[in-house]
Amino acid sequence: MTISIGELAAVIAAVAFLLFVLFTIPVLVKATKTLKKVEHTMDLTNDAVAKLSNDVDDLLKQTTDLVDKSNVLLDDVNQKMKTVDPVVQAAADLGESVSDLNEASRNLASRAGELNFKKTGLVTTILTSVLARRRRRRGLD
Repeated sequence: MTISIGELAAVIAAVAFLLFVLFTIPVLVKATKTLKKVEHTMDLTNDAVAKLSNDVDDLLKQTTDLVDKSNVLLDDVNQKMKTVDPVVQAAADLGESVSDLNEASRNLASRAGELNFKKTGLVTTILTSVLARRRRRRGLD
């Protein structure tokens, strides 16, 4: 039995194809398992994304409510600040008046220090001033 070159080439091609199929089957089986795992992972990922999306929606709704409440509170605080502004201005004016009074007192004290009274004259002046003030308070003057 003699085999021709064409037949030999066909046998070699058949053996090569058989080897190709035998080596390809395990690769295809592993690829199928991998694709099933990828599909399962994608399903889990889609579920997680859906839950996360719902959580983000709830969080955004709560954040919107919080911002609305903060705006209302800020408006209320601004309204109350407008009410308090005159009180703050009055306190500032009072502070300025007290400062002016202190300066006037210092000036008076320095002028009084510059006067040369005799000891008895100074005591008499102070005593007269105190008595005059008492008379004015009692309505005698």
